[in-house]
Amino acid sequence: MDRNAILERVIEIVLGTLEIGEDTEVDEDTSFKSLGADSFDLLELVTSLEDEFDLTFDDESLEEIATVRDAVDAIENAQ
Repeated sequence: MDRNAILERVIEIVLGTLEIGEDTEVDEDTSFKSLGADSFDLLELVTSLEDEFDLTFDDESLEEIATVRDAVDAIENAQ
């Protein structure tokens, strides 16, 4: 899967997991905190990403995921 496909899917998962309206602008630079995500939301989001992409993030990667770009990078590195 190429980066653009991963990005599109991550944005779909973010919108669904955080229950954000589709009219909300989400791009690679969007931080999860700016979308109102708390630690529980981030845990749910990470779990959804791991399930969708059939991978497991290591603890170091988890600490670095703060934006959509970070999530896409972590997925690419884990594949």
